[in-house]
Amino acid sequence: MSELPGIVITGASGRMGQMLIRTVSDSPRARLIGAVERPGHGWIGQDVGAAMGGAELGVTVSDDPLELVAGAHAVIDFTAPDATVEMATLTAQARVVHVIGTTGFDDSHLKKLEAAARHAVIVRAGNMSLGVNLLTQLTKKVAQALDEDFDIEIVEAHHNQKVDAPSGTALMLGEAAADGRGVLLDHVTDRARDGITGKRERGHIGFSAIRGGDIVGEHDVIFAAAGERIVLRHIATDRAVFARGALKAALWGQGRKPGQYDMIDVLGLNDN
Repeated sequence: MSELPGIVITGASGRMGQMLIRTVSDSPRARLIGAVERPGHGWIGQDVGAAMGGAELGVTVSDDPLELVAGAHAVIDFTAPDATVEMATLTAQARVVHVIGTTGFDDSHLKKLEAAARHAVIVRAGNMSLGVNLLTQLTKKVAQALDEDFDIEIVEAHHNQKVDAPSGTALMLGEAAADGRGVLLDHVTDRARDGITGKRERGHIGFSAIRGGDIVGEHDVIFAAAGERIVLRHIATDRAVFARGALKAALWGQGRKPGQYDMIDVLGLNDN
């Protein structure tokens, strides 16, 4: 048992944190050895299983990740950009695999993650599910096959507590579409249309975001031309798909060379 990879979960009280804790605890391939929350959180000092309203798991929630990371094989992190970058400093020092499902990074965050990846394995993806990563590959291939007579629109829907838009998955799909077209997404992106916007720019990639209720995650990639549309769709109904993917990434990263990877690498779908 002790030979199984030890996993630390950050943001333990969050929706994904709790799902990750359940997934790792139930896995025959890994051990839950740590749960981290921000200083002052009500769960600090409690057994994480009891704090979640279930049986004790023998893991106490901590606000000091340093010792936990030093004894871990991997950290799984679905928190916030600043917290993730701070954690990346620790995982880089400890040479621990850092699986990142956090979204909403800016360029300064990404530069710091790039620096951390020179010392440790980072697996970062806007979405950890197998289905979404297959959708990403399909989006790239369809964009390669169709010219700019087909407008590309990406529509995503999430629960009403999500704080960033477009979602990390939507941006991942946009990057795939832009890559298929041989352009940079930043040069062709259209977001937050409102008022008199003028006609749609040929070749641009549009984004729309819906927020409501408890929607786990829905993404449509629409290729629309005169007289026809192609719609690629993924619907997630259970956060467990993301947690299982994140655990797969944490196990896959063991023994890899330092660097930045994504779920396309983990799932062996990279056609480069």
